[in-house]
Amino acid sequence: MHKREIATVACYLLVAGCGSAGVRGLPPAQSIVQGADLAHGYKILHSFGATGDGLQPEANLIVVGANLYGTTYAGGKYGSGTVFEITPSGSERVLYSFSSGGGDGASPLGALTTSGGVFYGTTVYGGAHGAGTVFSLGGGKERVIYSFDTTHGAEPAAGLIAIKHVLYGTTTTGGAKSFGTVFAVSASSKERVLHSFSGGKDGSDPHGSLIDVKGELYGTTVGGGANNDGTVFGITAAGKERVVYSFRNQYDGDFPEASLADVGGKLYGTASVGGRNGNGTLFEVSTSGSEHTIYAFQGALYGATPEDAPLYYKGTFYGTTGTGGHQYGTVFGITAAGKFALLHAFGNAGDGQTPYAGLVELKGKLYGATAYGGANGGGTVFSISP
Repeated sequence: MHKREIATVACYLLVAGCGSAGVRGLPPAQSIVQGADLAHGYKILHSFGATGDGLQPEANLIVVGANLYGTTYAGGKYGSGTVFEITPSGSERVLYSFSSGGGDGASPLGALTTSGGVFYGTTVYGGAHGAGTVFSLGGGKERVIYSFDTTHGAEPAAGLIAIKHVLYGTTTTGGAKSFGTVFAVSASSKERVLHSFSGGKDGSDPHGSLIDVKGELYGTTVGGGANNDGTVFGITAAGKERVVYSFRNQYDGDFPEASLADVGGKLYGTASVGGRNGNGTLFEVSTSGSEHTIYAFQGALYGATPEDAPLYYKGTFYGTTGTGGHQYGTVFGITAAGKFALLHAFGNAGDGQTPYAGLVELKGKLYGATAYGGANGGGTVFSISP
């Protein structure tokens, strides 16, 4: 189940619907949004959809030096996606366009990572077997490091983490039992499967990138677990996997698609649906498995369907929701005590739509992307102040 599928499911699960109706006990919706936008200086930096510049930026941006870098799922010269650079002032250029034949990979969904001045990433499709790739990009030259073949995993939707010259990631499908994998691959193209998910208690369908906390890798699965509502898992570099927490589809949330954030040794993340209102949650889980729900999204104007890791900045978790707002998502801030602030509601004329990506911080400003909308309908990169 990819992001656009989860967002569709979530729309049907919203308690208050996918529109912009008010929530009882809160001020009128329009006055809140106007005030939030003015206070936080929301601005579209670039609208995708011009010739060759890419379409559908769905992955998190990353900061390298003074600029931002990302991927688009589609568009570019050949329609198979791009790697792009954008300055904080909005000057965008395409660094690489994936080819129409797909041998070099096609349709990147995961965020980029850097190591030794080289970009590394994944594509969901393409490669020698059509099941996705791990690629590198440096000096304008792209190289396929590994082509997935279903047996060793397929359709990697997440980005990579580099540890001691080895890249670690997840595939959403494939592996020994077809429910996805955790893998490691070296720059010399040697790949090994650390774990093949069974679809049972160990989880299934991992979409998020891994994070490293004190030498153990942690991630989430959309399905599986004790209640088939998804998991938080840990895995060692040697491949020993353990379920840290199994979601129950009660107040804790359901279908955690996002990566996790490490704050002081505790894991923070979002569940795309479920929770008290059925619209997703922001949660905290200790590495020993103790879970606490920080916030249950309210739906309607105030957002639903969070699909990426929260950004922790100066005591507040910042992120995006894929639905709610003016029908097309929100930017929010939530304190550790659960106090919610709406920074922006997407869906006004000419605005971005559907931010699948989370946020990054650069010099005190937050940056993100929407998969659709903008002046050309192909998505946007935006900035906003916390």
